[in-house]
Amino acid sequence: MNADIALRPYLPSDAATLAGLFVASVETLASEDYDVEQIAAWTSAADDAAAFAARLSGQLTLVATLDAEPVGFASMKGQDEIDLLYVHPEAARMGVATTLCDALEKLARARGAQQLSVDSSDTAEPFFAQRGYSAWRRNTVEIEDVWLATTTMKKPLAANDSPPRAGS
Repeated sequence: MNADIALRPYLPSDAATLAGLFVASVETLASEDYDVEQIAAWTSAADDAAAFAARLSGQLTLVATLDAEPVGFASMKGQDEIDLLYVHPEAARMGVATTLCDALEKLARARGAQQLSVDSSDTAEPFFAQRGYSAWRRNTVEIEDVWLATTTMKKPLAANDSPPRAGS
């Protein structure tokens, strides 16, 4: 992990920056796994700025920064599902995704989740597999009449290590 990576909560003022980061991440990092049409459909999620901002603010969203500049973000839907995890291409392989995922796993565990799931892109699947997530189901998602493949992956979370309460 890069010691210079900091995490902070999502702020409404982050929406435009994170939308641009999302598009750059998909266009660059997923280009070997998805074709141009699929990438265009995928990045269309950021076309509606208000809807993208609402999605981020409606979930537990963390922003990773390097030198106070956002370089990645991740969000958790409910207590046990990673919804979004994106890293700017210039910060790829610097520990940003690991730092974000570590934090979401810790938060999910603290919220009592027994496992964490993610609908992973083909690009991110090796990252999640390396972290102990197992492929559970293959999916096809339709976005703007274009089909994209994903894999639902799950990881059991260790029980909370807190001591038992008196009288239990």
